[in-house]
Amino acid sequence: MHRREFIALVGVATIAWPRIARAQPQVVGFLNGAAQELYTKFLREFRRGLNEMGFVEGQNVVVEYRWAENHYERLPELAADLIRRQVTVIAATSTPAALAAKAATTNIPIVFTTASDPVALGFVASLAHPGGNMTGATQLNMELGPKRLELMRQLLSYATSIALVVNPTNPRVAEVQTRDAQEAVRALGLQLEILQASTTAEFEKAVAALSQKSVGLVVAGGDSFFLSESAALAAITVQHSVPTVFLGREFAAAGGLISYGGSVADSYHLAGIYTGRILTGEKPGDLPVHRSSKVEMYINLKTAKALGLTIPPGLMIAADEVFE
Repeated sequence: MHRREFIALVGVATIAWPRIARAQPQVVGFLNGAAQELYTKFLREFRRGLNEMGFVEGQNVVVEYRWAENHYERLPELAADLIRRQVTVIAATSTPAALAAKAATTNIPIVFTTASDPVALGFVASLAHPGGNMTGATQLNMELGPKRLELMRQLLSYATSIALVVNPTNPRVAEVQTRDAQEAVRALGLQLEILQASTTAEFEKAVAALSQKSVGLVVAGGDSFFLSESAALAAITVQHSVPTVFLGREFAAAGGLISYGGSVADSYHLAGIYTGRILTGEKPGDLPVHRSSKVEMYINLKTAKALGLTIPPGLMIAADEVFE
């Protein structure tokens, strides 16, 4: 190689090197309190949101996943691990995950999904103007809690009380859910029984105790344990013949009586979009919190008949899908 050709080649390599460095994929930290294998549909929606902003996992973005496997006490260390990884943004896709991420950093942008009030949780200053390093998407599952109680009242007109199950390892959400349910049942003229469960075994024990009573069960929405285990929990309610209202298609498809709630998948899609926007340089404090308005209802007619219940025609018409 002639000396002039060598100098020219070195010059090209020198110029090209910064471009190669800038082309390295950005890294997203994904933090959740549940187990990955049960969140396939929601992950697909999150990635779809990223794709719409021009980011494809494995090409120009890397996603570091951290799952607490329903052990919320692991979330602080998982969040710290993502920070050590020097991720560009953290997608904290549950309230406990977002709380852990918030406690871990005030510098790295955080995109959350939550069924709770992000202002009351201290995530943002306001929905329109978040400020700080957090923004995200909210579902309607907390707001729809009283509506689930009303649905149970319609189905069990003879009942004098309704049971609500909450997850004690998610205390900030459980407290709000309990308070709202107490107000709702007073308006309905009913008594409220509060049950606690953070494992399927605890859930089954609580449901078995209800099987001897004329009590309907409402599973509190907005908790990743309940959501991730919805099919297993539905099977338990069917086994013990306890009428139950919950959220998510999987619950009704697995035999649960009725699912009614905001679309979790929609909030993951929105979180993917916001994560992509932050990767392009936008600041979380400038991105208004998005309130997902999509509501879904699924009814298992076979289970209703087995329980001797009649589904009102209005509910049948409003249902997104009826399982027979």
